[in-house]
Amino acid sequence: MDGGAYNPRTVEEVFRDFKGRRAGMIKALTTDVEEFYQQCDPEKENLCLYGFPSEQWEVNLPAEEVPPELPEPALGINFARDGMQEKDWLSLVAVHSDAWLLAVAFYFGARFGFDKADRKQLFNMINELPTIFEVVTGNVKKQVKEKSSNSNHGSNKSKSNSKRGSELQSKYTKLASKDEDEEGMEEEDEDEHGETLCGACGENYASDEFWICCDICEKWFHGKCVKITPARAEHIKQYKCPSCSNKRSRP
Repeated sequence: MDGGAYNPRTVEEVFRDFKGRRAGMIKALTTDVEEFYQQCDPEKENLCLYGFPSEQWEVNLPAEEVPPELPEPALGINFARDGMQEKDWLSLVAVHSDAWLLAVAFYFGARFGFDKADRKQLFNMINELPTIFEVVTGNVKKQVKEKSSNSNHGSNKSKSNSKRGSELQSKYTKLASKDEDEEGMEEEDEDEHGETLCGACGENYASDEFWICCDICEKWFHGKCVKITPARAEHIKQYKCPSCSNKRSRP
């Protein structure tokens, strides 16, 4: 636990702290889910999931000091692990993690005297990001589709090399391209995928990044987030993301 070693004092600093902690917790519940699952042993004492500004995560006992330096996350997440479906348990941890992140952010706001305008700015910045729950459950993708069907944002993002409509293998890799000879395909891809978010980090698509789609849950991931390179993807017949691979391998 990082205690009070890092105290952000401005809206931008608090938001940066929020994003770092959020990224770490998303890692625990997605790309590092197998390790997270193992660390949450129900036989151990009350455990908490912590996210740090450095984008790292940790499962540990709660702070001993009372009151703690910072608000504490949900206590005893490990006890419910074996009593419910894994996806439901992860969703439950995600909801509590979202609540904790907001508590920490607005704790800093209260401690350092944010006024009404500062608090509103901070909330609006936070609200632009999908929640951990939305990332973990895949609700981000559903909301993006609804949003794109009800509005026309004219995004400049495209995924012209995704080959969506061809054979099954072609949907697992998505290479960005700025080839102007394929404007028609770019516009079509833009409407459907321009606002797609990574299932691991929750960030938007960028035209210079490699993406890959899980054949099981159909979520898209940055290649770097799931440690898959374009060269390696060429040899994968059926890609399963870390979360789906973990579910299939566990008895």
